[in-house]
Amino acid sequence: MRTPVPFRTAFPLLAVLFATAFGAHAQAPTSLSTQTVVLNQLPSEAAGPLTLAAALDLALRANPDITVALREREASDGTVIQGRARPNPSIEFLVEDTRTTTRTTTVQINQPIELAGKRSARIAIAERGRDIADIELTTRRAEIRASVVSTFFDVLSAQERTRLAKETVILAERATGAVSKRVIAGKTSPVEETKARVAEAGVRVELAQAQGELRVARQRLTGLWGNPIPRFERADGDVDTLPPVPSSDMVEQRIEASPVLRRASVEITRRTSVTALERARRIPDPTISVGVKRAEELGRDQLLVGVSIPIPVLDSNRGNLLEALKREDKARDEHTALRVRLTGDVLQARERLSNSRLELESLRREVLPGAQLAYDNATKGFELGKFSFLDVLDAQRTLFQARNQYLRALTDSHRAAAEIDHLLADRISE
Repeated sequence: MRTPVPFRTAFPLLAVLFATAFGAHAQAPTSLSTQTVVLNQLPSEAAGPLTLAAALDLALRANPDITVALREREASDGTVIQGRARPNPSIEFLVEDTRTTTRTTTVQINQPIELAGKRSARIAIAERGRDIADIELTTRRAEIRASVVSTFFDVLSAQERTRLAKETVILAERATGAVSKRVIAGKTSPVEETKARVAEAGVRVELAQAQGELRVARQRLTGLWGNPIPRFERADGDVDTLPPVPSSDMVEQRIEASPVLRRASVEITRRTSVTALERARRIPDPTISVGVKRAEELGRDQLLVGVSIPIPVLDSNRGNLLEALKREDKARDEHTALRVRLTGDVLQARERLSNSRLELESLRREVLPGAQLAYDNATKGFELGKFSFLDVLDAQRTLFQARNQYLRALTDSHRAAAEIDHLLADRISE
């Protein structure tokens, strides 16, 4: 003879059995190994000379854009954790009839079971999103590095332009003094002295403009690490250092390995996982039910076991699947378009870099020495009375223009090299 199990005893036993059966699916808390950037105060550079290495260190540690990308990377860990979660069970309690003698009480636990790889697809989507966040962080750091290099050489060029403008002012003052002496001696017209003073005023305006450009460049550089007021005395570096022109093979290799294209490739993989998830959702998930029913009228407990399966008649998830397929195709098209655009932009920047180097070599070898020699000869000839002051002014203007052209070419070459690094975003700590 079988002894019926009382309901008050059966329910706790049922709960224990259910917890044991599904305990293997419980997720243990995942430890988050995240990077944390603590900015107690805005960093500031030292008051002395500032090197490129120090500027890079400051920017990579404190640039706000890098902090934003880092927070996104940290948030993606939570997406992965949530993607690994399984559906929660539900408990039902049902009472039939209010009379004690004929009352029927039912308690059951329902557990949805995911089929067709829904959970694995969801995890893959979250993990690819985390990979994209990693690439975004790497890309942001590389872009900040390229911006620091470009802006640092802008400061160096502005410093050199200011120095040359000061030298030009000194030359103009010397020319004005020489003309004044010749006017006093009666050897030349006072009109020549007026021309000399006008030329001197013009170069002083050029000096003021160069100093203004230097202040702006300094503020742009320190702004990359959040310091609006520059403290450094000067940028310490060789402005004449020319960036190398990468070979065509090297450019091709860097394009293929660039984080920009890697991100697009990972996005294709993520979209493929989204398609797999939407396709799996067309298969309904069953719900398994286990419970106990207490019939007071019969005086015994009854075990309940059931399963429910949705019938995908009205909603078969066709729309979501179609959207996922088209977005996967879109990701592939975007990868192709991005590669074409990136290749074109990089090759154009490489061509500008090559042209700037050719221009610099010509200026170094021929133009600058010739302009300096012409100015020296014109000055000496004017002092000896062999040339007019117009010849001196022309030689001075030519020398000043040649120097400015040289500095512009230097700046253009560094900007072109930095643009290549910015487009490819593949250099972080070189």
